[in-house]
Amino acid sequence: MAKKEGKPKKEVKKPAPAPAEEPKPAAPAPPKPAPAAPAPAPKPAPAPAPPKPAAAPPKEERPWLKSYVGKTPPDIKIPDGPLYAELDKAVAEFPNNVALYYEGIKITYKQLGTFVDKAANGFASIGVKKGDTVAIMLPNCPQFVISYFGALKCGATVTPINPLSVAKELRIYLQDTKAKTIVVLNFFYRLVEEVRKESDLENVIVTAGWDHLGSAKRALAPKTVYKKEMKEVPPLRKGDRNWLDFLAAAKPEAPKVTVDPARDIAVYQFTGGTTGTPKAAMLTHNNLKANCCQCSAWMDWIATRGKEIMVAALPLQHIFGQTVSMNLAIAWASGIILIPNPRDVKHLLSEIDSIKPTFFPIVATMAISVYSHPEVKKYKLTSLKLAIAGAMALPAEVTKRFEDATNAIIIEGYGLTEASPVTHANPLDKSLRKIGSIGLPFPSTYSRIVDLENSSKVLGPDEIGELSVKGPQVMLGYHNRPDETSAVLSRDGWLLTGDIAKMDKDGWTYIVDRKKDLINAAGYKVWPRDVEEILFEHPAVKEAAVIGVPDKVRGETVKAFIILQPGKTATEEDIRKFCKEKMAIYKVPTTVEFVDSLPKTMVGKVLRRELREKTQT
Repeated sequence: MAKKEGKPKKEVKKPAPAPAEEPKPAAPAPPKPAPAAPAPAPKPAPAPAPPKPAAAPPKEERPWLKSYVGKTPPDIKIPDGPLYAELDKAVAEFPNNVALYYEGIKITYKQLGTFVDKAANGFASIGVKKGDTVAIMLPNCPQFVISYFGALKCGATVTPINPLSVAKELRIYLQDTKAKTIVVLNFFYRLVEEVRKESDLENVIVTAGWDHLGSAKRALAPKTVYKKEMKEVPPLRKGDRNWLDFLAAAKPEAPKVTVDPARDIAVYQFTGGTTGTPKAAMLTHNNLKANCCQCSAWMDWIATRGKEIMVAALPLQHIFGQTVSMNLAIAWASGIILIPNPRDVKHLLSEIDSIKPTFFPIVATMAISVYSHPEVKKYKLTSLKLAIAGAMALPAEVTKRFEDATNAIIIEGYGLTEASPVTHANPLDKSLRKIGSIGLPFPSTYSRIVDLENSSKVLGPDEIGELSVKGPQVMLGYHNRPDETSAVLSRDGWLLTGDIAKMDKDGWTYIVDRKKDLINAAGYKVWPRDVEEILFEHPAVKEAAVIGVPDKVRGETVKAFIILQPGKTATEEDIRKFCKEKMAIYKVPTTVEFVDSLPKTMVGKVLRRELREKTQT
């Protein structure tokens, strides 16, 4: 899965010349999610068989292959075995390498392997069986990694839950997945108590952020730094378990289970809820392994197994952080810097300065917080080789400012929960990437643009439609939601993404916007991302979000929400004048609202839906 140890290549192979005849278009294919009261969850059905793979389209139907760099293969081979086999390999090959960096402590791969085996043994001893669900409601900390792989090793399915969830949301997640066991941070134990009677929970394991920090810090933390918060933590109910006691009672011997990587669900990953009720995507061991292999194939030529260090500032409960910051890092036997609170930018910068990581999965808002920090120049960030940006649009101005601050290359990619998540990325060569494009489809990934009204109609180069993807990383479907599954996933494995895009003749893809975010202003189509790109160019603008609001004359009109740079000022007229010079008049925001913050998902994606709801109330 990962590159063999050796020196990284210094030279990049240029793309092969384009074929003489142009290929023809492919034949027809921490904020909170929005809660919604669910219907009583039906009894889970057995996992469906993976979609039957269609015959591989001929090579000429993947015009993007000629733009691949280095030794990037057109296809990947998924290694045998479950997802946790990659951890076992890292433990065997690099036992003394640091696996986890966390708040000043280091955990080696050998130690991590022992913790994971004990967790697997512990889960089995309290009755967790193959096919059961283990929920994990933790920030980025060693316990998340240990619980995740420990649950998988005893044959369970993991449900990662945002620790900032409210009771109504937690109730949905637990009821939908029938979770019988949860590992939860002590500060959120009260929330679990609130919903316990309406769930199937049998085992509650409670941990503290300082549990792996050593005896001295464990003794001091609850009495000093967290003294106020500890007053809100109720005593453990009889039968509930303390994390350290749970591990101490277990043997370092994982139970023997048989896993079918193609059919057994590793993770119920809830969608971000940016457009409505969260749904649990069923991701198999093979889905997650495939995406690791694809990421690895894309970046192997600048990565060395056992030598890299990954920053895990993205929440591991989110699929982007989970796959790239954790699973890929472990497949590479890399170190992982666990950042429990990415909003503490000073701490994040300090960790980068002192530990010297090489890879940094990131979102645009995090990049902005890094280069906008008033003390950023005090920290040495030059160890970073690459920042991988996803989950939201990466404006060109953000790319420039981040690279100026760090000297790292930042590439934009694309993915979605339903695809484990990455499907596209830009090449890692600055001279070949295309700013504003999500790049090229990954190895073993097929991509096409289909008509917005008829998804069986495939569009040609540069035509705007809905992006559809297919590959081994695509989910089995949504848990307990067959109708919603069939609405987005065809029988032969094509997934409708809900994103409006266009693809040029060479396979470079450009996201126009979310299908549901289109603004119809007096008959003109306005894509929020187009307007936001221009707003980011204004020197006083730190963040911007654009929505459509009802208008009696025009149907809809454009409204911009803006966060200003610290120490900078601007008026609504300043912003409108700036926009009039750079875009068609029908795209210019009619109103501009200056705000201190924007509603976002846990990874920083702006919740335009909440902005629309706020405007209409």
